[in-house]
Amino acid sequence: MVTCSLLVQELLLAKRDLKLSKVLKRLGRYDALIIDDIGYVQQGREEMEVLFTLLAERYERGSVLLTSNLPFSKWEQIFKDPMTAAAAIDRLVHHSVILELNIPSYRTEQAKQAKKQADAADEADEAADQTGDKQVGKAPGNASNRGSNKATS
Repeated sequence: MVTCSLLVQELLLAKRDLKLSKVLKRLGRYDALIIDDIGYVQQGREEMEVLFTLLAERYERGSVLLTSNLPFSKWEQIFKDPMTAAAAIDRLVHHSVILELNIPSYRTEQAKQAKKQADAADEADEAADQTGDKQVGKAPGNASNRGSNKATS
């Protein structure tokens, strides 16, 4: 699996060095290409042209799995041209299975859980300080020294 932006950069370098057909041939040996985050990072017209070239080369020759945070109706933002966007979508959806996941991001959920745990730990520290309890490893007068590598005495 490769992010779309890294793949596009590789294709651009190959195009610049007149080796695009060689790179496309190498990528053509894979049964499937997994391209992550198409449309996440805004790309220029030249960058999207090399991506379209790759998709056109793969059409009916090999599988392409894409992830995107944009629905097809907004892919004109990715390809910068309605005709190119329509052509790319046409090649992708023909003979395809489309999975649309309308679920919360697992990264967002993990961040929420981590924040909850940190907040709970902070509340426990404050409650302990208010009752006069002292915990081993805590500096006097400091509710929390998490993240500190300094030894306390």
